[in-house]
Amino acid sequence: MSTLGIGGKTPEQALALLSNMTNDLQPIGLDEHQARIAKAQAYMQANNIAAIYLNAGTNLAYFSGLRWYASERMVGAVLPAQGDLEFIAPHFEIGTLNDYMLVPGKVNAWHEHESPYALFLNVLANMGIEAPARIGIDESAQFFIFDGINQLQQGFSLINAKEVTAHCRMHKSASELALMQRAMDMTLAVHKAAASILHEGISTTEVEQFIQQAHQKVGASGSYFCIVLFGVATSFPHGVKHAQQLKSGDMVLIDTGCKVHDYLSDITRSYVFGQATPRQRELWQAEKQAQAAAFDAARLGVACEEVDKAARQSLMQSGLGPDYQLPGLPHRTGHGIGMDIHEWPYLVGGNRLPLAPGMCFSNEPMIVAPEEFGVRLEDHFYMTEHGPRWFTQPSHSIDDPFGLSA
Repeated sequence: MSTLGIGGKTPEQALALLSNMTNDLQPIGLDEHQARIAKAQAYMQANNIAAIYLNAGTNLAYFSGLRWYASERMVGAVLPAQGDLEFIAPHFEIGTLNDYMLVPGKVNAWHEHESPYALFLNVLANMGIEAPARIGIDESAQFFIFDGINQLQQGFSLINAKEVTAHCRMHKSASELALMQRAMDMTLAVHKAAASILHEGISTTEVEQFIQQAHQKVGASGSYFCIVLFGVATSFPHGVKHAQQLKSGDMVLIDTGCKVHDYLSDITRSYVFGQATPRQRELWQAEKQAQAAAFDAARLGVACEEVDKAARQSLMQSGLGPDYQLPGLPHRTGHGIGMDIHEWPYLVGGNRLPLAPGMCFSNEPMIVAPEEFGVRLEDHFYMTEHGPRWFTQPSHSIDDPFGLSA
């Protein structure tokens, strides 16, 4: 008998049981940002990369601590292989940029009628960087930035800065792991609260609104994202456009996360509201086994693709797939996570990158049975010197997904 046949709590009662979980946390400090810059510069020097451009967004925040949203105006920083980081911004933003700045650096400003791309090249020249040097451009920068630089530059070799940014960002420090751990703990508490309010007739919209409030109650600004699906809609990995109302016997899929000092959580739980059918039990258990197989395959030095392969082999043993065929797993087994919800490395076929300490991954080999339902159990793990470690413990069983009666 499912423990979730009746939710049992009102939203108000469930929210009252939650409390702020962030009071003892500190954001990443100046020392760590400077260490990140030093690591990037050491790599650049060893690999003949003279400088990289960091665009407004995650990479700029990761290295400099400056949080700025990408827009139609070029705002970013130039990180040379040797020397100090320097910023580029519109002249009228200098005051605001200085107010938000963490890592100090010269601000090179352009007026609205001037070319920021020409300014970028002047900054390189003033740093003593000349053609034919290799210059990395932030992989997340809009094409117009690359194009603007490329049309004016003469003789530089423009490359993807991902070589540097991913090298640094995919290996999390103890401070980063601690923030991610807390974010995961917060979202798991929200999941449990959301399960407790379910009742027949509740809509996916109502549950999404509750999850937003619950994330705020545990100390986040709200949900970073939220997917709530009932019944057949659970067979669409990222949802459908219409709301659903919960019925007895429906599969429930909730995928949500929050942000804590720039670091993200991302957890999915699937379970049945009411009595599970034999088919639901069979596929739920196959999903749990595939998730466990992926975790067991995650060993230091093993290629990322081997983790994906292990999950697919497990599913094939359950009569699913093969490969991306349905019923089965329609997408990669996992993604990296950190300051971006999806970042390197990826647990997918063809990725020969070896697993190393500090790497963080989702483990979510979702099973899709078209026109029936889907099951996704998503927890994250990180690699330690001794192998993989869960941020959150996997779902216990289809009848007791949160281990409340274990």
